[in-house]
Amino acid sequence: MAAFKQALFPETGLPPVGPYSPAILSGNMLFLSGQIALDEITGNLLCGTIEEETHQVMRNMGKLLQTQGLGYEHLVKVSIFLTDLGQFGSVNKVYASYFKDGVYPARETVQVVRLPKDAHVEMSGIAVKH
Repeated sequence: MAAFKQALFPETGLPPVGPYSPAILSGNMLFLSGQIALDEITGNLLCGTIEEETHQVMRNMGKLLQTQGLGYEHLVKVSIFLTDLGQFGSVNKVYASYFKDGVYPARETVQVVRLPKDAHVEMSGIAVKH
């Protein structure tokens, strides 16, 4: 009997910063834990513009999707957490560039007081294998 859920880790990734799995596969659904702009080699937070931070978050999500041969087009739900909603437009522009077919996941974006490691943006998601 197959396990109900399987913890997944990107091949080149660092261990999580807390007691959680970077992603969980359950059936044909992949649940991505919140990703911040951590450099996969150093484990340090990328310190740059909100655009650079958002690109790194999206790359980190992409690496988790790749563990199952999936891409951004498989995301059906994304949650975005920002420390400053004034950066909403900049984050949206970068985010949208990862969805080539123009079909975007369902989503919410909320402002929060603080994120792990003082990141400015964090995203989590749910993907479905076809």
